[in-house]
Amino acid sequence: MPGKRSLNAAVIRSAKRERKAITLDVKLEVLRRFEVGEKLSQIAKALGLAASTVATIRDNKDKIKASSQIATPLRASRLTRRRSAVMETMERLLCVWLEDQSQRNVPLSVTVIQKKAKSLFDDLQREQGESSQTEKFTASKGWFVRFKERHCLPHFKMNISAPAKKDEYPEILKSIIQEGEYTPQQVFNVDETGLYWKRMPERMFLSVEERAEPGFKSSKDRLMLLLGGNAAGDFKLKPLLVYHSENPKALKGYSKPNLPVIWRSSRKAWATRSIFHEWFTYFFCPAIEKYCAQNNLTNKALLILDKAPCHPVNLNDLSDTVRVEYLHDSTADSIQPMGQGVTSAFRAHYLRRTFEHILEATDGEDTAEIREFWRNYSIVDAVDNIAVAWGELRPATMNSVWKKIWPECVQFQSASQTDGIAQLQQNIVILAKSVAVGEVGEADVDQLLQSHEEGLSNEELMQLEQEPAGEEEEGEEAAPALRQLTTRELSAAFSHFEAGLQVLTSNSPDAAWKLQVSRAINDAISCYRELYSEKERCSKQLS
Repeated sequence: MPGKRSLNAAVIRSAKRERKAITLDVKLEVLRRFEVGEKLSQIAKALGLAASTVATIRDNKDKIKASSQIATPLRASRLTRRRSAVMETMERLLCVWLEDQSQRNVPLSVTVIQKKAKSLFDDLQREQGESSQTEKFTASKGWFVRFKERHCLPHFKMNISAPAKKDEYPEILKSIIQEGEYTPQQVFNVDETGLYWKRMPERMFLSVEERAEPGFKSSKDRLMLLLGGNAAGDFKLKPLLVYHSENPKALKGYSKPNLPVIWRSSRKAWATRSIFHEWFTYFFCPAIEKYCAQNNLTNKALLILDKAPCHPVNLNDLSDTVRVEYLHDSTADSIQPMGQGVTSAFRAHYLRRTFEHILEATDGEDTAEIREFWRNYSIVDAVDNIAVAWGELRPATMNSVWKKIWPECVQFQSASQTDGIAQLQQNIVILAKSVAVGEVGEADVDQLLQSHEEGLSNEELMQLEQEPAGEEEEGEEAAPALRQLTTRELSAAFSHFEAGLQVLTSNSPDAAWKLQVSRAINDAISCYRELYSEKERCSKQLS
């Protein structure tokens, strides 16, 4: 019959076309290639996309870039449907919590992550009010699978492996020490620890009053310290301090190199690989060289680390005199020297020194005077007290913590020679009773000291993004050196990056790696591309 469609043609036309999801990474990669001058056809061929798809992405440039700014951060890679603001916020804060757990080298399980996600979602709903109560979230396995894909969770330490024998690593370490002929003075360990530098016992009136006040809680302001020393106990390294602000207002007028700590900053006050890399190269290795020269020792050392994400795996390539060995994941927490009493003793010393500071600055009885002192207690005061507390740790304590991993090097066997936590807590209680602070007992002190090791609570996560009022010093210590780069130098640097990427991508065994590496490198140098574009604009205006 004329005009009648064939059955096969109708079926083909009516068949639903399979939807191909384009990840946010791919869209941003398309836009980046446009920005560096690639043609539409070249981009389509390189990424295996239809030319019309590439053109659509180009036409929606502004929307895609806006989505990349508000999408769940850190490792978000797929944008398939719009999620609610509560869900977006929950996943963003969950990523922060996961990163915090990873920094602490805490093993995770699917169940633990699901429970944390559900509790965060519920707390955020309560904070949002009735308008968000209609949405239901059960933290199902399906959600976790999708969340894992969006955020690339495999790098986290999952609690699924069987524990190794605890006596294996000491034997391994013993053979390494014998092979390298290291003395206890040449064997080192360092570890990160968190410190809530302005936190007092919960029942102290300062804490009670703070909880009643709205806004940012200074007791939740956290910094990270890298503490360590040698097995002999006679050399403690200068602490590395990582804070969320590079230029706090309190530091105005101070010379950072002259501080009793090595001052560095990162957005969440976490150690990063770049910070650790810099510390190892420019602080640890020179300190070892100086120490060995002063003590007539061969310039060599053995550094023992856990496998925290912030510890680079290539440190052995950076020094000819320092050897780096990594503890096994399953035994690191139980045998790492700094975790066997040094960090806990340090925090007790810090709290005791803080109470001493209060008594020195006030009469200990006038609550108004104490309140005023605590209001003005700044990060600079904390740095000074950190230095005093670190200096008070005894050599016996620094030596005795090696008994699990290297018992032969322990020289101090008497408990009276070490920093006993129980005795320190009693001293803190006595000092607290000398100050009009309310009822403070040993249980309160113990709870406070333990709180430094706890993971971030939901309340802390929700407040973490709030900046302390007046904390950052505007325009302080700008870095003009970066602005001295010429367009020729920048162009040459970009060429080197592109050449390196070409080598990697042309020989990559996995297609997904190519995009991930390209995205990561281009994200890392985006600030220099912006600088290049700015210089080009200025040059055109002048001409």
